[in-house]
Amino acid sequence: MGMVDVGEKPKIARMAIAQGEIRIKPSTVLAIKEGRIRKGDPLAAAEIAGILAAKGTHNLIPHCHQIPLDQVEIRFDLEESKIVGHCIVKAHWNTGVEMEALVGLSMALNTIWDMVKYLEKDEQGQYPETSIREIRVVQKIKSSAL
Repeated sequence: MGMVDVGEKPKIARMAIAQGEIRIKPSTVLAIKEGRIRKGDPLAAAEIAGILAAKGTHNLIPHCHQIPLDQVEIRFDLEESKIVGHCIVKAHWNTGVEMEALVGLSMALNTIWDMVKYLEKDEQGQYPETSIREIRVVQKIKSSAL
C-alpha cells in the first residue's frame, strides 16, 4: 500500500485550522495570566512546541507526506477555566495540511498541561479537572491564492 501518490495533483495554496481546548482550574488560568508558572510562560513554550510538531508531522504519522509549510501560527484564548487553542497551517503543495494543524495543536495543548501540571494535581496526584478536548479541524481551504 504505502503512501498515496500525490505527484500528479497540482500544487495550490492550502490552509487548515485546528481548534481545541485544555480545561484547567481557574486559579491556574490566573497564574498563567500573572506570569507565575515555575517553568516559565506556558503559552510561549506551547507556541514553539506546536510549530515544531506541525513541521515534523510526517515523522509522527506514517502515511503523511513531508510538506514544506509556508506558515504555522498558534494562538490562544484564555477563558475562566480553559484555554482554547488554534493552529493555522498554510502551504502551497499538492496535498492538504489538516494533519499538520491537528498535530501542532495537540502538542501545544500537551505542552501547556506539562507546564502547569503541578498546579492541577489533587491530593492523590490525579488531574480531576484537567482535560484536553474537542480537537478538530474547523476549517480547510484549498485555493489558487490564499
